Amino acid sequence: QVQLVESGGGSVQAGDSLRLSCAASRRAFSYYDMGWFRQAPGKEREFVAAISWSGSSTYYAHSVKGRFTISRDNPKNTVYLQMNRLKPEDTAVYYCAAAASGTITTTINPDRYNYWGRGTQVTVSS
Repeated sequence: QVQLVESGGGSVQAGDSLRLSCAASRRAFSYYDMGWFRQAPGKEREFVAAISWSGSSTYYAHSVKGRFTISRDNPKNTVYLQMNRLKPEDTAVYYCAAAASGTITTTINPDRYNYWGRGTQVTVSS
């Protein structure tokens, strides 16, 4: 069992930055690919970014590429999402998730993930 706890959300203005963190409970964290998803009110959960277990591969949704950066610190069992140049359309609850390691491009599929956090709210006003 892996428990994931997100933090770092908040309310910001368009153009601002936020860094989300996701702390994992398990020491085997380094064996998991990690992803960030988000869900806005009335919309389906959508993929944001993912990083391989080693940190050597990353994958981004087109809507955030060039603005968001995913990274991980395996000794600290933590994955991060640095969000720059935020837009109102980035407003959502952001979730981190853990998946057994595999092909990075398949991390776009939420069914790939075994564990999910409870989410952290990000609100961007114009």
